[in-house]
Amino acid sequence: MFSFSNYQESSNYIKSKIGELKPKIAIILGSGLGVLSEEIEDKIVINYRDIPNFPVSTVEGHAGELIIGTLNGVEIIAMNGRFHYYEGYDLKETTFPIRVFKLLGIEKLIITNASGGINTNFKAGDFMVINDYLSFFAESVLRGKNLDEFGERFTDMSKTFDKNLSEKLKEVIKKHTGRVQEGVYAYMKGPTFETPAEIRALRTLGADAVGLSTVPEAIVAHHCGIDTVAVSCITNMAAGVLDETLSYDDVKQTAERVKVKFKEIIKEYVKEIYF
Repeated sequence: MFSFSNYQESSNYIKSKIGELKPKIAIILGSGLGVLSEEIEDKIVINYRDIPNFPVSTVEGHAGELIIGTLNGVEIIAMNGRFHYYEGYDLKETTFPIRVFKLLGIEKLIITNASGGINTNFKAGDFMVINDYLSFFAESVLRGKNLDEFGERFTDMSKTFDKNLSEKLKEVIKKHTGRVQEGVYAYMKGPTFETPAEIRALRTLGADAVGLSTVPEAIVAHHCGIDTVAVSCITNMAAGVLDETLSYDDVKQTAERVKVKFKEIIKEYVKEIYF
């Protein structure tokens, strides 16, 4: 769907707007977690609509802007709003920014999301560092013609998430919250929440949390050689775990409740992994 020149065009446009800034770390802000944008200093804000070839965010809680600046003294790029398959986008569109990041010189990617807890030891407000994923029910984001400029046709996914980056993130989360979870993230297509039967099946398969994003971005980042770490904010327990009706309001309310801790965690973490 996209050629290498499409990614170059977007990258060149962004470079023309950010001058001498050369960030090495990118952050994707998940549902309700855009509050981190408040902490970015000396920022340059670029609306997605203005970037050639970029999709636009259509979901509440996703502002739809690229923010380039400094966070705790570290130059970063933040996506304040991501794209989802359930919005009607092709998977190549949902992950378009990741390859643009590669051309901009990004070497480390921090992915955040809001997700439902499947593991019954979890509770709303927990942070789970993702160590692996399940994605049986969605097409591969790498399906179609391979772009050799970014990576090989067949990609080993046994180390999608960088172990060293993940261990450092676990340490920072535990320091700020007193507890940290780690586990497997199940990627589903949405936009419906899963059924209790689906959650029971996912738990049997080894999933600890479930959500509607993250995996496509992580696959593309790994394919093009960007070291990746991902963390889920458990904003609610998944269908059937509790006798409650699920609502997107739960996601927003929990994200609001943990926003101060989230900002503290990511601010310290970027300093920890900066080089």
